[in-house]
Amino acid sequence: MNIPAVIVRKRCRNGIGLPWGADPCLGCDSTDQVKPPVYTGFMDWQAFWLTIRLAFTVTLLLLLLGFPLAYWIAFSRWRWKFLVEAVVALPIVLPPTVLGFYVLLALGQHGAIGRWWQSMTGHSLAFTFTGVVIGSVLYSFPFAVQPFATALASVDSRLLAASDVLGVSKFQTFWRVLVPLSVSGLVTGVALSFAHTMGEFGVVLMVGGNIPGVTRTLSINIYDQVQNLNYAAANTTALVLVAIAFILLSLVYSLNRKFWSLGPRQI
Repeated sequence: MNIPAVIVRKRCRNGIGLPWGADPCLGCDSTDQVKPPVYTGFMDWQAFWLTIRLAFTVTLLLLLLGFPLAYWIAFSRWRWKFLVEAVVALPIVLPPTVLGFYVLLALGQHGAIGRWWQSMTGHSLAFTFTGVVIGSVLYSFPFAVQPFATALASVDSRLLAASDVLGVSKFQTFWRVLVPLSVSGLVTGVALSFAHTMGEFGVVLMVGGNIPGVTRTLSINIYDQVQNLNYAAANTTALVLVAIAFILLSLVYSLNRKFWSLGPRQI
């Protein structure tokens, strides 16, 4: 089989591919060039477990960072709150490459965050797993914050007022009233964040490149397989992502239906 020249690549240390005959990428020399990845099986398990690790890490961070922000969005009366909501929702409408480009600039050697990180650790954030986590958190932020905020805002204010009248502290009201009544939104936000991170491509490729065992996720693995005309392996990996997304969404709808059925029934 003749392989089209357009898909033949040479790769650099940071995982960015270039057509044959082009100059090596910035920061690489001829000794950094390696052959395209060759897979012995239909599933790249290294990329699979890296993607699972990334999804769990990002989901946990979104839960810790997104829930307090969602609480503020749900109950704040600040006049300009809509500006914060617009910033949170930006990743939904922005192309992943746009967000990834600016995150890469911020985390690179010439960015403020990248310079600070390099002065503290001795290495850059770009093209690392930590950098991919940061980019993924920003990209998946609205998928966690919006369900959280919607669930919190839907809690009956009379229940909060009754808790206050009974002398219950705000901390206890939060854990005994708000959180239990917002479980459906929490489940939705966590599931959407996990599933969305599992399938990320543009931001991960821009910020992390394509480094085996470090930043190569399942979605990038599919891209590599298609470039190598290995459609069987690409199909297997794609079906795994479809199955995970379907299972997560089924659980979300099932649990939300169960939570709603626990409410008072009309006689």
